[in-house]
Amino acid sequence: MKKTLFLTAVLLIVFTLSAYADKLQVAATPVPHAEILEFLKPKLAEQGITLEVKVFTDYVQPNTQVAEGRLDANFFQHQPYLDEFNLSKGTTLVSVAGIHVEPFGAYSKKITKLDDLAQGSQVAIPNDATNGGRALLLLQKAGVLTLKEEAGITATLRDIAENPKDLKIRELEAATLPRVLDQVDIALINTNYALEAGLNPMQDALVIEGADSPYVNILVTREDNQQAEAILKLVEMLKTDAVRDFINEKYSGAVVPVF
Repeated sequence: MKKTLFLTAVLLIVFTLSAYADKLQVAATPVPHAEILEFLKPKLAEQGITLEVKVFTDYVQPNTQVAEGRLDANFFQHQPYLDEFNLSKGTTLVSVAGIHVEPFGAYSKKITKLDDLAQGSQVAIPNDATNGGRALLLLQKAGVLTLKEEAGITATLRDIAENPKDLKIRELEAATLPRVLDQVDIALINTNYALEAGLNPMQDALVIEGADSPYVNILVTREDNQQAEAILKLVEMLKTDAVRDFINEKYSGAVVPVF
């Protein structure tokens, strides 16, 4: 009888604790965002928070599902992309923390330096406004083309002022860019997709942004959720020395902490 009562009491305690445990559902792209969150899972569990990572390979659904309340937060994007998404979709998602920079780079399987680009070379860039503009700005920084003076971070092909090599620039979904490397002369690829494809940004990129890039990757949620205890705890844990060390050791400079 005593054993039965003891077991019943234990089960009741476990049930009570689990009932009051916070659960967070966070959308993330596979690399490095989901990997960073998976690293935090056991540490958050110690704080009474069950983290469920929902992996996506596109840049639209993570924001859509958070805005609709199907997920609590997402971790995959930078502020310029979020600003453009909110403007175009009428959403009011907010950033609650800046975590790291993924320096954006140009890759090729046909040339070893940008000076080798021939007349009429095929160039692939992301087709979303902010990352497409980011690609064009990097090409300008590398001296490949020149943009109009008024062109900003959302520069488009219409903002190209000079294209001396008559580059044929194709706009494609960001996730597909590593898969078209065999079909183009160069592709401008987000680091998360480059890493997924087995590329090493620090060794394979022909040109790459510096660590001072303004495109800091952020944790995003809804306005009504930004002060939730579980969200604040996730922010706190993302900015620990343990996460900084994990990023530095795992990605060797391809992902740069900003905290």
